[in-house]
Amino acid sequence: MQQQQKSIEHFPTINDAALEDLRRRIGVKIVHTLEPWVSEANRDAIRHYAHGIGDDNPLWCDPEYAQNTRYGTIIAPPSFLYAANRIVSGYVGGLPGVHAMFAGTDWTWLLPIRRNDEIKSAAYLKDLIVRQTRFAGRAVQQIYHVDFYNQRDEKIAEADSWCFRTERQTARDKGTKYKDLKPKKIYTAEEIQAISEAYLNEEVRGATPRYWEDVKVGDTLPSIVKGPMTVTGFIGYVQGWGGLYIRAHKIAFKTFAAHPNLGIPNAQNIPDAPERVHWEEALARAVGTPDPYDYGPERISWMGHLMTNWIGDDGWLSRLNAKIVRHNPVGDLLTINGKVVGKFERDGEGFVVCDLLATNQDGERSCEGQAEARLPRKGG
Repeated sequence: MQQQQKSIEHFPTINDAALEDLRRRIGVKIVHTLEPWVSEANRDAIRHYAHGIGDDNPLWCDPEYAQNTRYGTIIAPPSFLYAANRIVSGYVGGLPGVHAMFAGTDWTWLLPIRRNDEIKSAAYLKDLIVRQTRFAGRAVQQIYHVDFYNQRDEKIAEADSWCFRTERQTARDKGTKYKDLKPKKIYTAEEIQAISEAYLNEEVRGATPRYWEDVKVGDTLPSIVKGPMTVTGFIGYVQGWGGLYIRAHKIAFKTFAAHPNLGIPNAQNIPDAPERVHWEEALARAVGTPDPYDYGPERISWMGHLMTNWIGDDGWLSRLNAKIVRHNPVGDLLTINGKVVGKFERDGEGFVVCDLLATNQDGERSCEGQAEARLPRKGG
């Protein structure tokens, strides 16, 4: 343990020269990046992602069921596109050795992602904003724009996605957000039973249309739960999403050779991925977080899960703008709620606007956002 603490005692900091170098990249198309985890939305890739976020909707997972929907085949959950591009998921350039913390995405979906669609993307750095945070003092908000296309060159989605670049040592030594650590939650048998029942009773609208005319401003969406958080659950998400830096053997060492500040030595002085903040307590605390915690894209995918449960097969999630507010460390239980705050018509079609909020077992805000969805209308 002593060697581990020594190996992660000092980290690079944000300096003005590196920041100015990064600013010169704004608006420039990104040509070279890590290959995506998924380049084709085949049946297995779709199922792995859906199951990774705990979503067993048959529209994603059951070809026989999906054959009788308006799509005629399984489609991918909207957030599946996190697996099709590293940048939208938090892979950032510049500021070598400075921690990148995924913080949010503003998604717009235009077309369904159908089984066996090939997915291409294009990205550029959109903006840099320097902010002061409770978590790590000075931080840089790094915003990227990504467009997604299918094999017919039809645009299927676009997104603005952002990370905060934070100084690991500053977050650990001077950050105030997580200074008062709570004792780890120990769940009673009764609490586990209640969580199990919440999962078993999760409402999936499915083939029953939810008509625009029947929805009223002020309606609440049936809540869903996620957790309690475990490292096993985080790994389940990575199996579908792919992670950013999880590499093995030769490929890992080639990655560290190409990016010398990427690998952080572990207790045995072996360079390893910074992504292990999601499963290794020592590194998680070294960067200023309470414990290993969930992935940001995972959490925003849960917000999408709430919406697609509610709108049903004939609805369409057209937009989701969500931001991360707080980490979900191991042991946390999230409840995700939604409320209809608006209705409007566009080109003869009916849309609703919903505010979304995820809170943990102590009532602390974890993720918040707003979604826009098109609902079927009575009479076609």
